[in-house]
Amino acid sequence: MVIYMKINTKELGTRIAKRRKSQKIKQEELANILDISNNHLSSIERGRAVPSMALFCGICDALSVTPDYLLLGDMHSNNVPQDIMDLLRLCTDEQISFVQKFVQLMLESRFEEKTDDK
Repeated sequence: MVIYMKINTKELGTRIAKRRKSQKIKQEELANILDISNNHLSSIERGRAVPSMALFCGICDALSVTPDYLLLGDMHSNNVPQDIMDLLRLCTDEQISFVQKFVQLMLESRFEEKTDDK
């Protein structure tokens, strides 16, 4: 079975531009990183052109953003805000393990609070 998703190119372009600006990257800089012309990137950001799959992946990588945000506007991949994901990428394996244990303790504590309330 083949499933097609209609892409709103205007919204996609707006999200790319918004994320680029939030990362303080100039349009020309991103175009150079992606090895495309500034005019092509401008067309994508205005919703007049659709990036190829390879270019789309490059944009996601260059902007450190998940595809679901650019396509759907969801900054929470698996309910984790993008800014947290960005910070976690900077952590060591040991730090990630610590964060994982901390979150697990928070969840266990929350579960215990709910059972105590009953």
